[in-house]
Amino acid sequence: MIDPAIFERPASSDLAQRRSTKWTMYPPDVLPAFIAELDVPLAEPIARTLHEAIERSDTGYANPSALADAFAVFANARYGWRVEPAACFAVPDVMVGVVETLRVLIEPGDGVAINTPVYPPFFSALDEIGARRIEAPLARDVTGAYDLDLETLEAAFARGARVFLLCNPHNPVGRAFSATTLAAVAELAKRYDVAVLSDEIHAPLALAGARAVPFVPIAERVGTRALALVSASKAWNLAGLKCALGVAADSDTARALARMPKEVRYRVGHLGALAAIAAFTEGVPWLDALCAHLDRNRRLLGELLAAQLPSVGYVPPDATYLAWLDCATLALGDDPAKAFLREGRVAVSPGTDFGTLGAGFVRLNFGTTPTLLREIVARMARAAYPVGNPPTSPRMPSPPRSSA
Repeated sequence: MIDPAIFERPASSDLAQRRSTKWTMYPPDVLPAFIAELDVPLAEPIARTLHEAIERSDTGYANPSALADAFAVFANARYGWRVEPAACFAVPDVMVGVVETLRVLIEPGDGVAINTPVYPPFFSALDEIGARRIEAPLARDVTGAYDLDLETLEAAFARGARVFLLCNPHNPVGRAFSATTLAAVAELAKRYDVAVLSDEIHAPLALAGARAVPFVPIAERVGTRALALVSASKAWNLAGLKCALGVAADSDTARALARMPKEVRYRVGHLGALAAIAAFTEGVPWLDALCAHLDRNRRLLGELLAAQLPSVGYVPPDATYLAWLDCATLALGDDPAKAFLREGRVAVSPGTDFGTLGAGFVRLNFGTTPTLLREIVARMARAAYPVGNPPTSPRMPSPPRSSA
């Protein structure tokens, strides 16, 4: 057992010594809560593996042959997913995997369905390969919670989508889609001959009361063409080490992926592959402690918002350490992130980066210490209410936004 208290210790002065994007993008007086980096100590098995590699000057090209076996053991234990290592291939990161997979599955001008609001690199990836974007907005109920809208998704398939780029669990809304919903997606995709490309980078971060459901086993049962892209990068904070894995659900997809340039494999980071293997084989106790910490922060964020920003809409995510906050009632315009940065010296992700349905929203990273999370919300509150106190009663959930 690992005590989750280890994630509460890093001081802001220590974190500010980091040279990653999160801690160098903005001036030192800005608290960063935007990019999906965790403010955590590295898991000991991973740190040991990396130190040992450096000590033996083992910094050459990657040979990720053991990666698929390591992930197969993790996936079986975590999800009950029996992964066939022969169906796996290594890529530098999930978004490179998305782009290179789409290159071999479609031609420029072909349609790709996405569920907005969605992770901003989905837009740039489709632009990079010349795909036609077909938006299938998520449904939002009266509580503010999101889910897949199957009717809208079917309409996107009927409009000529050849691939469905699924974010599962979803970034930014944090929804872990149910097995029932994903089975319905698989049936629709099979009916319309649509391949499903499932980004499952946040799947290891399912929090208490939720379960991440991998898409590939469902696709295998239904007979849907599909591929999952997985990585240790978000859960173990390894994004800079560049390593991810694709898992094909069917032989047609596997044959298509065999056409991918062999150079893609050689862009995988050697230290990233070593770190990912250590994460999947030895890092699960650390991951479980992290999820317990994030669950506490998820609840703490709700308490802080209720007390200091009660009109902000917040639905605690099922997975991830990302909160999708509806700030429309704060009168800060379509991009409240500007005011939080200018007046509060807090950097959060603008909701508009996630598509037009993100107007009035921000995405906040709560994968930090409780102390810093308290300071982040306090600064946001000062930015939102510079000359007085906030309303004393929380806002009722706002109605779903129109997707028109």
